[in-house]
Amino acid sequence: MAFALQSSGNFYSTQHKWLHSTRGQSFYGSSHSNAKECTCKKSKGPAPICVKATSTKVELDFNDPSWKQKFQENWDKRFDLPRITDIYDLKPRATTFSLKKNRNSAGDENGTPMDKWNGYVNNDDRALLKVIKYASPNSAGAECIDPDCSWVEQWVHRAGPRKEIYYEPEEVKAAIVTCGGLCPGLNDVIRQIVFTLETYGVKNIVGIPFGYRGFFEKGLKEMPLSRHLVENINLAGGSYLGVSRGGAKTSEIVDSIQARRIDMLFVLGGNGTHAGANAIHEECRKRKLKVSVVAVPKTIDNDILLMDKTFGFDTAVEEAQRAINSAYIEARSAYHGIGLVKLMGRSSGFIAMHASLSSGQVDVCLIPEVPFTLDGEYGVLRHLEHLLETKGFCVVCVAEAAGQDLLQKSGATDASGNVIFSDIGVHMQQKIKMHFKDIGVPADVKYIDPTYMVRACRANASDAILCTVLGQNAVHGAFAGFSGITSCICNTHYAYLPITEVITAPKRVNPNSRMWHRCLTSTGQPDFH
Repeated sequence: MAFALQSSGNFYSTQHKWLHSTRGQSFYGSSHSNAKECTCKKSKGPAPICVKATSTKVELDFNDPSWKQKFQENWDKRFDLPRITDIYDLKPRATTFSLKKNRNSAGDENGTPMDKWNGYVNNDDRALLKVIKYASPNSAGAECIDPDCSWVEQWVHRAGPRKEIYYEPEEVKAAIVTCGGLCPGLNDVIRQIVFTLETYGVKNIVGIPFGYRGFFEKGLKEMPLSRHLVENINLAGGSYLGVSRGGAKTSEIVDSIQARRIDMLFVLGGNGTHAGANAIHEECRKRKLKVSVVAVPKTIDNDILLMDKTFGFDTAVEEAQRAINSAYIEARSAYHGIGLVKLMGRSSGFIAMHASLSSGQVDVCLIPEVPFTLDGEYGVLRHLEHLLETKGFCVVCVAEAAGQDLLQKSGATDASGNVIFSDIGVHMQQKIKMHFKDIGVPADVKYIDPTYMVRACRANASDAILCTVLGQNAVHGAFAGFSGITSCICNTHYAYLPITEVITAPKRVNPNSRMWHRCLTSTGQPDFH
């Protein structure tokens, strides 16, 4: 049986319908999925799996004993990192990044001589992207490449400093830009990028103010950056450089990069910003510019493919718990109290799911990946009646993108091209009040929307560590000559991924995953459809 292998998602079928599965997502025709139909070649034998890719197409036949080898060859090709040496014939030089200065001449604490200190990552080092071997496609959260769920190793490039670099640090001009909305940890990443650049010996470091807008808006000037200036910026939330959505044409941004003689560009942002960074990278390659473009994944929504998490997510979940706790106190203290909390989650329900799971106080968690109805025998409102009857109060947590099919669409978009959602929180507040009024049952609804509170705060300890490592690795990647990559954490290991592989679609909660099942176990909620 043959089919076309094209990309980073897994596609498979049980009833001749091909569904897109991103990391951690196996849907098998479930209406809960963010599925995309895909055309595969039909042939005799077991049901084929269609894998969509952004790079080369490869014909795979699972009846061919060598199909695994072909899959891995294609995988290695897709996840090979773009380099400035792809367009320039450059010879590397010995790195200027060294921590030997912190060691005495006799060697380190284990007696290892200084000249043999192994503090560098080998270019052939790899991290394994997935470690679970599923025995069956029916296992919870299963991701299968073939119908038998065969084990296939999927390796990605390990992040970190290399022994050889492709830039002369004293000649480098490095720029940092923060795009999109605010997110906890932006200042931590900016700070670590500056620290690491200076460790390499870079003297010319600038910040581009207010996102991509800073490249073309008149009156917005570069902001000189140094260790002294950024030393304490991590103590506050927000962005030291400022943020904005949208931007000029890619060609105009690259014109500005060229005019400013920027050699390294570090871009902090989410899916849209990553797409912009990749467009800048491609335009620089087209013009044969020696510019390394490296992204750092920033989004409280945690919706970027292949990564364990993005910076800002842990802090957002922690702050969201404060809102949930307030809603719990209000609901428990009122007669027939109902606490309703709306949390951010444009494409996915990760914040709502994790905040509900960690708080332990939520009775109903609603996310965009799982459809629900408000009215009817199996609707949310009937379940709220049951909760008031049995325990006297309840707490509901809803993601901002949940239940959009129940609302009238505005059709409006923001400066980044994102759809502006109708307010599910306000809608639910009104529906709950109206429902209990109609049935003659008193209900005291307390609605809390902490949207901007969860993203405007300082990073917590977990995020601060993640930001530190991602920022440092971004600089190591640029000096290693990589471009068009993102610095991230995969399967608990720090890695580099080609931007092209993480922007094909937003990562979403898998309704068949163990994590969602754990959330349902915690809330005790039934199916609402």
